[in-house]
Amino acid sequence: MDTAVRALGDAVRRQELAGFLRNRRERITPEQVGLPVAGRRRTPGLRREEVAQLAGVGVTWYTWLEQGRDIKASEQVLGAIAGTLRLDPYERSHLFALAGAPEPMVQKDCAAVSPAIHAILAKLDPFPAVVQNARTDILAFNCGYNWLMDVDGLPFEERNSLLQCFTNPAWRSRIQDWSDRMPASVAEFRAQMADHVAEPAWKMLVKRLRQESVEFEALWTQHEVQPMRNQTKRFLHPVAGPLHFEFTYLWFGQRSSVRVTTYTPADEQTAATLAAHLSD
Repeated sequence: MDTAVRALGDAVRRQELAGFLRNRRERITPEQVGLPVAGRRRTPGLRREEVAQLAGVGVTWYTWLEQGRDIKASEQVLGAIAGTLRLDPYERSHLFALAGAPEPMVQKDCAAVSPAIHAILAKLDPFPAVVQNARTDILAFNCGYNWLMDVDGLPFEERNSLLQCFTNPAWRSRIQDWSDRMPASVAEFRAQMADHVAEPAWKMLVKRLRQESVEFEALWTQHEVQPMRNQTKRFLHPVAGPLHFEFTYLWFGQRSSVRVTTYTPADEQTAATLAAHLSD
């Protein structure tokens, strides 16, 4: 009986892996990986053979992996596929779990964030800027954002803005009008989760939030949804005092769930404060 149950579980896991790989492959455009676009493409995102070529694996082998066949993948091969598909650290960990491979250490250098994006973040200083995925995991940030929210003070695995908003009093204290802003944040998160309802990382995050925050639980059970919109937000820095920013969301690509959020001063006082505290 145990053998039959284990076999069924492995089959389900392989099908989850197949669906996950197809989904992430279809989100990457040829331009993102430096491939030329010749003529009309019937396949959204990359073709299987393109992923195999970029990852340095056989086309037939990768096709079998996407078909949920019972094959084994080494950590090196899974790492190459994760890099090709621009998986963030959490998606990479999910890939290894579905493949039944030893879970890799979470890396601080995220493959989803290219050196060019890191350069852009640096150029935006002193204006705060942060890179996040749809689950609100913080993937990269500049000095201005770190000064605003003290991300360096958080363990890497805890760097999720929604989690910090509801479970970290120090983070919460920096957000003015917290009670007015959180309903929209939860509604945006629920709308984003529609494409990820079967993914363990999303379900684990929601479970933790519902257990640790009565405010999140109350908002979650309202089932509100709304799209993400550019807006104005206010912060209260423990040293610099009130700050007022215009938010702008910039997505990495047409099908990408990874975005850069820029914080532009909404008034002269905020601009002067940033210049005073973050000048070279």
